[in-house]
Amino acid sequence: MAGQLARWYAARYPPLVPFLVAAFFLTALLYASVGFGGGSTYSALLALAGLDYRLLPILSLCCNILVVGGGTWRFAQAGITPWRKALWVTAIAAPMALLGGLMPIGREAFLIVLGTSLIFTGLTLLLPRRHGESDQPMAVARYMPLIAAPLGFLAGLVGIGGGIFLAPLLYFVRWNSAQAIAATASLFILVNSMFGLVGQLIKRGPDMFGAALSGGLPLLLAVVVGGQIGSLLAVRFLPQNLIRWLTAALTIWVGVRLLL
Repeated sequence: MAGQLARWYAARYPPLVPFLVAAFFLTALLYASVGFGGGSTYSALLALAGLDYRLLPILSLCCNILVVGGGTWRFAQAGITPWRKALWVTAIAAPMALLGGLMPIGREAFLIVLGTSLIFTGLTLLLPRRHGESDQPMAVARYMPLIAAPLGFLAGLVGIGGGIFLAPLLYFVRWNSAQAIAATASLFILVNSMFGLVGQLIKRGPDMFGAALSGGLPLLLAVVVGGQIGSLLAVRFLPQNLIRWLTAALTIWVGVRLLL
C-alpha cells in the first residue's frame, strides 16, 4: 500500500499541486466560515485526482483537524460556543466515530453513503420556515444528543468529522443560533476527526500515516491559512442567514459531485 501511494504521488501529484492547493485553500475558507472542516470535499478532490480511496480518510481527517482546531479556538475566544450542550453531543459521538473508522467499506459503498447523506442533510436546510415562525427551539431539539451516536459512526465510516451531518439537523430544529451551531459543529468535527483518525490508522496500519502525508504538506498549509480566514469571517462578518444558506449549498454540491 505504501508503495502504491508513493507511485501515485510520483506519477500524478506534482502536476496537480497548483490546482489542489488552490482548491483545498478555498474549501477550507468556505467550510470554516460555517464551522466545518471540509473533509468530504477534500476526499472528493483527492478521489478525482486518482488517490486510492482507502487512503483518503487519513489525509482528509488531518486537514479537518487543522481547520477546525483553529476555528474551535476562535469560537471559544469569542464566547460563542455553548459548551454544556456541545460537549454532550460530542462526547456521545466520539466513541462511535472510532468504531466507524475501524469498519471496512468498499469504494462504491463509500461514495454512495457519503454522497447520499450529504444531499439529504443539505436539503433539510432548504425547507422553508412558516411566516412568523419563532426562533425558539422545537420540542425535539432537546433530544439532539440521541442522534449523535449514529452520526458519529457514519462520520468515522466515511472518514470525515460529521459536522456536515449534524449542523443541518440542528438548524432544522432551531437548536441554537447559527453561530452557536457553527461553533458546536466545529468542536464536533475536531473531536470526531481525532477519534476517526485513530480508527483509520488501526485499520490501515500506522505506517500509512506517514505515507499519506509524505506529499501532502502543501495541502496542509493551504487548509491552515484558508481555515483561519474562514473562521474569522464566521465570527465577525457573516450574518446568520448567510451561514445557513452557505451550509446548504456546500452540502448539496459536494453530495451531488460525489455521486456523479
